[in-house]
Amino acid sequence: METMTATVERITANTRVPAAETTRDVETTRQRATRYVFAGLRIALGWTFLWAFLDKLFGLGHGTAAKNAWINGGSPTKGFLTFGAAGPFEGFYHEIAGAAWADWLFMLGLAAIGVALLLGIGMRVTAVAGGILLVMMWTVVLPPENNLFMDDHLIYAGLLAGLALVGAGNTLGLGRVWAKLPIVRRFGWLK
Repeated sequence: METMTATVERITANTRVPAAETTRDVETTRQRATRYVFAGLRIALGWTFLWAFLDKLFGLGHGTAAKNAWINGGSPTKGFLTFGAAGPFEGFYHEIAGAAWADWLFMLGLAAIGVALLLGIGMRVTAVAGGILLVMMWTVVLPPENNLFMDDHLIYAGLLAGLALVGAGNTLGLGRVWAKLPIVRRFGWLK
């Protein structure tokens, strides 16, 4: 029969392990790569929102013709909500299509969500507001064209939640600086 010996390390007040050597303070290559992947996804999604805002504002010709630009008197909500809405919420979207308040809320939402994601600030608020906007956009056309229920709006909404949960604004963003602002410290939901 083999005998087993155990080594017991006794930790005393004089035992010190440098902070850099503790496992919780050492970032692995995988963790670092993950931070940068999520930062890249945050920036890409931010640009998606900001581009939609800019195209609808100026009519850059990608999705919105110059003659239909918001600055030229066009409505960012009228066309799609009037002619594209289908499904159980069609009547609701037809009613708000082209309403000034709907145009302003939609455009402010696109701009604020896009800028916040690009800067990496207000990730919690951005995830909630962006999630609501994306789910509403999903409900405009039900069922979605290519699937019984799933489309990119729901995937983006899930991604927004994930970005907020992992603190994606702290890498390649101003998340850490934002978190130190007195108002953000006072109201943690602004993180």
